[in-house]
Amino acid sequence: MTDINTDLSRLDWRKGDGLLPAVVQHWRSGEVLMLGYMNAEALETTRREGKVTFYSRSKQRLWTKGESSGHVLAMKSIRIDCDADTLLIQAEPQGPTCHLGTSSCFGESAVVSPPLGFIAELDALVEQRYVERPDGSYTTRLFEGGIRRIAQKVGEEGVETALAAVAQGDEELLGEAADLVFHLTVALRARGLGLTDVARLLAERHAQR
Repeated sequence: MTDINTDLSRLDWRKGDGLLPAVVQHWRSGEVLMLGYMNAEALETTRREGKVTFYSRSKQRLWTKGESSGHVLAMKSIRIDCDADTLLIQAEPQGPTCHLGTSSCFGESAVVSPPLGFIAELDALVEQRYVERPDGSYTTRLFEGGIRRIAQKVGEEGVETALAAVAQGDEELLGEAADLVFHLTVALRARGLGLTDVARLLAERHAQR
C-alpha cells in the first residue's frame, strides 16, 4: 500500500528545467539508496504503477529502476521539501539498488545506514522467514513451534537479560539483549505485528507527553 502524503501540486518544476532531484530512502531503515531525477511524467508513472521511475538524462527517456535487473523499488511514500523543488521517495527495494550489487549507491549498508537501521532490516528478515519458512532456519523452527514456544523463549531471554544487567559485564548484557530483541521480534511477527508497530506506538506516546 502506498502513501502519497504531501501536496504535489506545490512542486516547482521551473527551477530544474522540468527535472527535480529525487532522493530514494529505504522505508524501514532510513538508508539512503540512490539519487535520480524525475520529470512530471516520471512522477505520475511512479504514483500510478507503484514502481519508482526516473527520467534518464543520458537515455532521454523514462527509466523504471530495475527494469532490466528486476531489482525494482516499490514506492511507499512521496514527500517534498520546504522549497518544493526536491522529492523524497520512501521505497522498499526488491534486491540491491546499486548496479555494483550493494544495497545503496553510496556504499555498503553498514556505512550509510542510520545506527539503528539494522533493527529494521532484522524486522524485515523475520517477516520474510515467516512467509517463506526456509528449511534449516532457526527462525523457521521457532515459527513452526507455535506462539507458546516463542513466548517461552522471550521469557527465558528476558530473565537472562535482567540477570546480566545486575551480575555480568557489558558484553554479556549486550549478548543477552540481542537475543531478547530477536525473539521478541519473532513473537511479534507470529501475531502479525512487527517492530515498526512498536516504534509507532512509542512515537505516539512520546507525542502525547
